[in-house]
Amino acid sequence: MIETSLGYITALIAIIGVVTTFESKFKWKIFTILPSIVIVYALVMTLSSLGLWSQTKEIDDTYKGLKDAILPAMIFIMLLGANLKTISMLGGKMIFTFMLATLSIMIGFIVSFALIGDYLDGTDTYKTIAALCGSWIGGTGNMMAIQSALGVSSEGMGYALITDSVNYTIWVMLLLSFVSYAPSFNRWSGANTSRIDEISKELNSSTDTNAMAPSVSSIFILLGIALMVNLLAMEMAKLLPSSEFLSTSTWHILIVTIAGILTAMTPLGKKEGASLLSSLMLYMIVALIASRADFSQMSQAPMYILLGSIVLLIHALLMTTFAKIFKLDLFSIGVASLANIGGVASAPILASAYSKSLVPIGVLMAMLGYIIGTAGGLIVGKILKIMIS
Repeated sequence: MIETSLGYITALIAIIGVVTTFESKFKWKIFTILPSIVIVYALVMTLSSLGLWSQTKEIDDTYKGLKDAILPAMIFIMLLGANLKTISMLGGKMIFTFMLATLSIMIGFIVSFALIGDYLDGTDTYKTIAALCGSWIGGTGNMMAIQSALGVSSEGMGYALITDSVNYTIWVMLLLSFVSYAPSFNRWSGANTSRIDEISKELNSSTDTNAMAPSVSSIFILLGIALMVNLLAMEMAKLLPSSEFLSTSTWHILIVTIAGILTAMTPLGKKEGASLLSSLMLYMIVALIASRADFSQMSQAPMYILLGSIVLLIHALLMTTFAKIFKLDLFSIGVASLANIGGVASAPILASAYSKSLVPIGVLMAMLGYIIGTAGGLIVGKILKIMIS
């Protein structure tokens, strides 16, 4: 049994290293069904349940110290790729379509909670659902931001990750299977796709596809600035008025988020290595949270998966309705949906299924999700809390 901080951190890093190595080297089918980050969570949670490490004060202090330092810094670095100037090239209609997808997802969570919320145990269920909503608008980084802002339990994060993985996998397969029906759908909705082709050409001509490999100096500059922003945001949050909804922790995350969005429009936003560094931090955060979880407290997983399925059904019905009302094409609503629910890893895949030249649209839509995901999840969390009050 591990009882020291060094042993604890070594074990977590080793697990991450083994899983990601297997993913890159063996290309097993399981990695197309379950993302490696979910496998890391499940494996760490299993070892935690089996008592591989003790809950000593030394390990508890290490967990809290690392999480408090890494999470806000990761959010800042993650947002450096979300440049509002570049995203504006999507055009008004594409951004409008993305916002409709976001709105439909938020409505889906509120309605599904109203339908089956009473069957979910615990007084803090709304926090778990808020975290999942943040992920389905932005990505796992937004989920972790809400976890920090609202204090979602380790068990709650387990439910959120399992629901995300299961429902997301089914949703991706469905959206990919609909690609061949695009011409028929577009005739039904009355959509005109000529503008999409124009936007795609503009993005391809302005996007630098030859990204430089990150240097050591670049990694350390990004890390140093991110940690400094974290410290400043922490001190600023203490000075702001707090309430039940806008706690000091919530202010802290919001300040870091705003700092990341603004910094993305500066030369620092083009610094190489941000994506790699934020990915490393994300894996570490997920492993840390999983190390406090316990399989014996995961009995509610089927109900959360059902809730996620209801959210997707409502989302699909609303987006189909919006497509008819606003004359939207299947590509736009499909990529907007997956940019929300799947993020930057999967939206480009769906875009490329229509045309390779449309990949940049998927990437930029997903980046927009990173910007608004945390706020969207917190808003849904507030509404759900009011519903149970």
